[in-house]
Formats: sequence, C-alpha cells, structure tokens
Amino acid sequence: MSAPSSRLLFDEPGPRARRRIRATTALAVLVGAALVALALKQFADNGQLAADRWRPYGTWPMWRYMLEGLRSTAQAAAVSIALAAAAGVMLALGRISPSRWLRVPSAAYVEIVRTIPALLLVYLVLFALPRYGVDLPLFWKLVVPLSVSNAAAFAEIFRAGIRSVERGQLEAGLALGLTRGRAMRLVVLPQAARRVLPSLVSQSAGLLKDTSLGYVVSYSELLYSGKVLANYNHLLIQTYLVIALIYLVINASLAKLARTLEARQRTRPSRAVRRAVPAAAPTAAPTADPDADPGAGPGAARP
Repeated sequence: MSAPSSRLLFDEPGPRARRRIRATTALAVLVGAALVALALKQFADNGQLAADRWRPYGTWPMWRYMLEGLRSTAQAAAVSIALAAAAGVMLALGRISPSRWLRVPSAAYVEIVRTIPALLLVYLVLFALPRYGVDLPLFWKLVVPLSVSNAAAFAEIFRAGIRSVERGQLEAGLALGLTRGRAMRLVVLPQAARRVLPSLVSQSAGLLKDTSLGYVVSYSELLYSGKVLANYNHLLIQTYLVIALIYLVINASLAKLARTLEARQRTRPSRAVRRAVPAAAPTAAPTADPDADPGAGPGAARP
C-alpha cells in the first residue's frame, strides 16, 4: 500500500506531539478570531463596512477586471509549475545518480537555491540580467525566477518519492533488460509521482501565492490588478479584502484536494498489491458423461 506523502518527508508525531499540536492549533484559532474581531470593530468605527463602499464589488465590470488578473495569475502559475516540476525531476534524478558529476551539481543547486528568497531572484532577473543584454519579456520576468526557486522544492519532493519506492522495483526493471534510465522512467517515477502527489499539490499552492510577486515587475496578476483598481476607486481596504478572499478560496480548495488525495492513498491498495493477490478460481463443475446411465449415480461405472 502506498505510504502517505507526509510520511515520506516527516516523521509521524507521537501522542504527546499530537496533543501539543491540537493545543497550539486551538490557541492559534482563538488568537486569530480575536484579531479578526478587533479588525472588524476598527473597520466599523471608521466606516469601512458601510454598504456604499462595498456596492461596487457587486457589479460585473469590477469582477471582470479582477478575473482578468486572476487569469494572468493562473497562466503564470501553470507555466511555472510545469517548468519547476520538470526541472525538479531532473534534479532529483541527478541527486540519486551514481555519477558524481551529476550528483554534486544537483545537490549544490538544491541546497543553494532553497536558501535564496524568490523575491531576490525576481530582482536579479529584473535588474541584473538586463545589464548583460538579457532583457526577458514581462511574463518571463516573473515565471523564470519562480521556476528556478521552486525547482529545488520539487526536486526534494520527487527525491523523497523515489526513495520510498522499493528497490526491487528498479531491480525488476533491470532484470527485464531495461536500461537504468528507462527503468527509472517507466517503473519507478510513475509510482513515486503517485505517492507524492499530495505534496506536489501543496507546493503548487505555495507557488500560486508566489505569483503575487508580479507586482515587482508590473505583471498584471491578481494583486497588481488590485493595486491599480484601488488607486482608481480609492477603496483600498475593500479591494484587498476581496483579493484576499479570492486567494483564500483558491488555496483552501487546493489544500482540500491535497488532503483528499492523501486520504485516498492511505485507504486504497496499490495496483501491485491487487495484482499480487490471485483471484479465487471457481471450482469446475463435473462434466456429464453422455454415455452414462441417467439413473445411475455419479460413481456409477460405464458399461
């Protein structure tokens, strides 16, 4: 049975740790509720909750403008996820490669890039590269640093998934005459990707939030569109609260999807296990002898 993806990266907490987690979560919820109540009181005292200040957000032109920003966010996130995942697979394979020439550079990339903030990479693409004649289009000034930054995280997720696959799977592929690369691609990687799918969804949700760095390069993603909209209608608090609600709905949906995938992996046996359990063969009924006497019993001998 496939192990949950969280167990691939973290140890299962014990009873005492679970009690501390529950107590900390309850305390955080209470503190968060108190802060929200205090913020709502301040908004009400300053007239920010008046109906006329929220009425524009019930009109279609306002939502159409924000949905265009959301579409730009989704495009940048989709391309960044695809590039980061592809690079993450290559880096993960490099880190477990027998060749030192692949293993050392891959490990160095992962360890170095994981310590660099994504915002710093955005500034490097925005200000440093043009000095050397590399001036990327606006879309790629956001996508490239996000892909470079998240490739390291995807690499660690894929590496954990590959390590979780039984070594006998790779040896079986080699025994069938496959090269190591084809055995890894056809046998090990599909199983590893299935096991770490919840973690991939969670990392994709984090990358989606990182697209808000598009305001630095003036890319018209959701947050930058909200900034332009707030400068136009002077409804700063209302605009950013609506945008925060949109991000909350999207990321909560992705988190729910990750939990659903993890629960499905925990309860559903893998295909390999199902194939290993042979189906019970039905007992064959005795074939009637056309020459036997109909009145004779099953043990009667033929004449």
